[in-house]
Amino acid sequence: GALLVSERIDREELCGALSPCSLSFEIVVENPLELYSGAVEIQDINDNDPVFPSSQARLEISESVAAGARFPLESAQDPDVGVNSLQTYQLSANPHFALDVQTRVDGSKYAELVLEKELDREEQRELHLVLTALDGGSPPRSAHVQIHIDVVDANDNAPVFNQSAYKASVRENTPSGTLVARISAYDLDDGPNGDIVYSFSSHTPAKVRELFALDSATGELRVKGQLDYEETKLYEIYLQAKDKGAVPGMAHCKVLVEVVDVNDNAPEVTVTSVYSPVPEDAAPGTVVALLSVTDLDSHDNGLILVQVSDVNDNAPKSSQDSYDVYVLENNVPGIPILNVSATDPDLGRNAHLSYTLLQGDPTVGHIFSINRENGTLYLLSSLDHEYQVEFSMMVQVQDSGSPPLATNVSVSVFVTDLNDNAPTVLYPHPNTTATYTDVVAPGTPAGHMITKVVAVDADAGYNAWISYTLLQATDPSLFSVGLHSGEIFTARQLREDEAPQHTLVILLKDHGEPMLSASATVSISVAEMVKEVFTDLTDVAPANDPRRHVTFYLILAVILVSAAFFITMLSVGIFKCYKWRQSKELFNSSRSTLYRTPGPFHHIDAVRGGFTPPNFYHQVYLTTDSRQSDLLCKKPFTSSPLGSRQSTMRNGEPGLYHQIVGTASRLPTPAE
Repeated sequence: GALLVSERIDREELCGALSPCSLSFEIVVENPLELYSGAVEIQDINDNDPVFPSSQARLEISESVAAGARFPLESAQDPDVGVNSLQTYQLSANPHFALDVQTRVDGSKYAELVLEKELDREEQRELHLVLTALDGGSPPRSAHVQIHIDVVDANDNAPVFNQSAYKASVRENTPSGTLVARISAYDLDDGPNGDIVYSFSSHTPAKVRELFALDSATGELRVKGQLDYEETKLYEIYLQAKDKGAVPGMAHCKVLVEVVDVNDNAPEVTVTSVYSPVPEDAAPGTVVALLSVTDLDSHDNGLILVQVSDVNDNAPKSSQDSYDVYVLENNVPGIPILNVSATDPDLGRNAHLSYTLLQGDPTVGHIFSINRENGTLYLLSSLDHEYQVEFSMMVQVQDSGSPPLATNVSVSVFVTDLNDNAPTVLYPHPNTTATYTDVVAPGTPAGHMITKVVAVDADAGYNAWISYTLLQATDPSLFSVGLHSGEIFTARQLREDEAPQHTLVILLKDHGEPMLSASATVSISVAEMVKEVFTDLTDVAPANDPRRHVTFYLILAVILVSAAFFITMLSVGIFKCYKWRQSKELFNSSRSTLYRTPGPFHHIDAVRGGFTPPNFYHQVYLTTDSRQSDLLCKKPFTSSPLGSRQSTMRNGEPGLYHQIVGTASRLPTPAE
């Protein structure tokens, strides 16, 4: 008697929306035979989702609709019943609409959109909302529909001009069709409500409409008639823009058109008064007629101009009186290094300038060239700072007037040094086969200077600053080199067991960029006696030296010249002694008679005359009837006339004897 389910039961298929859903059946029982009636109620489960008729819904709502307007939405269907059926709707968040869920008589639910905030198409053309339907199952099932709302435009915006006033200028006699101005307005509305038509305002004079034309679609204002500055100088044109709505919006603007004068009127000469006939005896300056000249044009177009022809009265003027140009050496030939600029306030050919390089120095013309038209100075060859540091030249700027006028501009070109020369070793000479050996004795203390490497650098400045370092040595601990002097010192005291021969390689570097270098080799012998060095040198010298005879002859010549000089000096000394003895004998034989006769002499005392200080006192002895005399000088002053005269003769130096023009013709002889 068990009642079994023979197949899957679908309540929605059996009963649809009917609730409750029950199935009736009858049971026959035999022995005894009986008939029973029964019913099975099919209970609903939440096995169906709500379903919208379509996945999208589209609405068109005018922006002029007032708040509170309601818009019904399509309902969703759920075949389940009871709490499993559709229970409510939900709307996505938005600033304009709310959702109102209503219940029908049969208990079904439906939703309506309620406008809470008015729409503005100019702010937002369309809205996108999502409507969700939910049943009462656990968990609830749902369905979604996209709602697309198009905001329909209303003519709620008037046209607006980009600017309230436009300004334009046009020349008189401008041909018809010439564009004067382009006005522009915009309307935020859409469709016909935003289409703009341009036109003249109602109070625009008819004369303006005859002279100007306005394109109603583009807003272009063009010349239509003949403009005349002498008639009207300024036009004030009022225009309007109107949309095509049912109740059209309107905007206004004005265009100020200034007519520019053109020299289209010839001067008119009017004779206002005539004095005729003129008497033959009329005085100069008598007024014959009064002339009046008028021109209807304005400003410069109305003046009578007097043309002043130019005279070449201005010499060219350079922006600078002199130029200093710095050029790196080893330059590429043909490069421009300077542009000499000058101006001339004259006109035409009087202001046409030409540039010439004056050939003061012949080498300048081979190295430099100047463009006659623009004054660009070119370098024709490569420069060498070590050959020449500076070039001076004169550039002549001349106009084309008659006669021409010219101005000279001095140009100095300085050659800037590059580090293109390596240091050159002067000692020891690197290109000779002779060996330079310096000798140092054993026991020499530390710090003793042995020799010095001498070098030069043809560059200048920092590029010629040479530093010396010890690159290689037989014993690196024994010697050191001065960094900037090149002097070679002993780094420690030399011992008796030091190696007899030492070879040093000195590296010489300049401080240029890039750095250049050279090397020098120095040989040093550690020996007690010079003989040992000579023995070592004989061992290392080549067997057959073609220059050893030349050295011998040079030494012999030095010895002979020295001997001849000594003999000559000895002979001169003997001769001087002989002359001195002869003069002494002459003095001894004549001094008694010379100083015993005081009559013909006068003594002049310069000290007593107040002309010289006592330290420089001299005595001068002159005869009364002579025209020449000898000036004799003495060192100390003595009171005795004889003593002073003797001291004068004995102490007078040869360099202090002078002849002066006086009253004596000769000195007195010893007999006189």
